[in-house]
Amino acid sequence: MKHNMTTTAFTLDGYRIVETKGIVRGVIVRSRSVVGTIGASLQTLVGGNISLFTELCERTREDAFQLMLDHAGQHGANAVIGVRYDATEVMGGVTEVLCYGTAVVVTPSQP
Repeated sequence: MKHNMTTTAFTLDGYRIVETKGIVRGVIVRSRSVVGTIGASLQTLVGGNISLFTELCERTREDAFQLMLDHAGQHGANAVIGVRYDATEVMGGVTEVLCYGTAVVVTPSQP
């Protein structure tokens, strides 16, 4: 499924929803490595963006997003609307990231 067929809105401009397939999700549970935690701790000494954690968070969100798209594809959808993220700390240093939305089948709108 293409990224341009996803939205946080509940409609896709230029398309009409012809079938709703249901809720789809992608779940990732990640922990920080000891090396990454030490590196990030050193970055906090100089202040600013903690790039090691930023990269970890971005990669985790992208992986959850891709799993959601795969789940939508398994249901025969060609788009996902109402996309959202949620995160929960499962235990110290271990976080669950959830990406979810509504899988739909869309067709181009008639002019």
